[in-house]
Amino acid sequence: MRLALAGDTMLGRGVADALSRDPTALVADPVASVMRECDLCILNLECCVSARGRRWPAPNKPFFFRAPPRAVELLAHLGVACVTLANNHALDYGEEALLDTIDHLRAAGIVSVGAGANIEAARAPRVVQAGGTRLIVVAFSDHPAEFAAAQGRAGIACARGPGDQQWVHDAIAAARQSGDPVLVTPHWGPNMNTEPTREVQAAAAGLLTAGATLVAGHSAHVFHGTSGAILYDLGDFLDDYATHPVLRNDLGLLWLVELDNSGPSRVEGLPLKLDYCHTRLAEGDDAAWIERRLRRASETLGSTAHWANQRLVIESAR
Repeated sequence: MRLALAGDTMLGRGVADALSRDPTALVADPVASVMRECDLCILNLECCVSARGRRWPAPNKPFFFRAPPRAVELLAHLGVACVTLANNHALDYGEEALLDTIDHLRAAGIVSVGAGANIEAARAPRVVQAGGTRLIVVAFSDHPAEFAAAQGRAGIACARGPGDQQWVHDAIAAARQSGDPVLVTPHWGPNMNTEPTREVQAAAAGLLTAGATLVAGHSAHVFHGTSGAILYDLGDFLDDYATHPVLRNDLGLLWLVELDNSGPSRVEGLPLKLDYCHTRLAEGDDAAWIERRLRRASETLGSTAHWANQRLVIESAR
């Protein structure tokens, strides 16, 4: 199967205003077309989708992201089959808004994973299917602990560290018994780090040992390098964030992965430019910057990157 994987997608604040005008205009046609051409498109939805709810009562929390129900029109336009909600913004407006999010996605035919009405629903793997193609998706976040689902309480699937990840490994092992490939998509590590921490690298290795076919993480807001079947951080895909002058969180990648039961046979990156509330193809100096950054980030992890047909092809030496 061919997967399109997009990183943090924030559809609140300024993006919410743009959605009210034309949900299909926020992602340029050349990017949207590539996403729709893939068998399955999956992204991290870093907001709730609701017209209800109140801000989570956390005095030190600086950002709260809520998208209007029309946000699902954009996701449907992009051909998104599945979103992960296991992140630090899914409960920004409380349990009511989180449950609305799941309902709006379901009504649009989009699978959600990593959150639910209770701990069992939040941790449950989801099957995503396109034609005869099946993929099992497992999602979790290592923060915040207070967003974790519990018995009788809606929330996200949390696994805060090595001692709290056994349920993830068990879910992967059980999913693999179906014979279908398993994608694990964690929200992990600190923001604006340009490389995975040692803790994240160790956790990723553990996920592969447990049986994951592909690991695709997110949270840093800047893309990381790859190592074999591990895409440590997908970076950002769509938002209204301020641009860091050095780390350039306005430049990213749409990741395209050829996947079978043994793992990824080909990994490509489509260079992206994230303007204010609009994502398009990166060109010129921006595309060259992305290439240099991906080369450096991947080489430290045993991979290389080169251009082919206006995409960056990542090859792993491991």
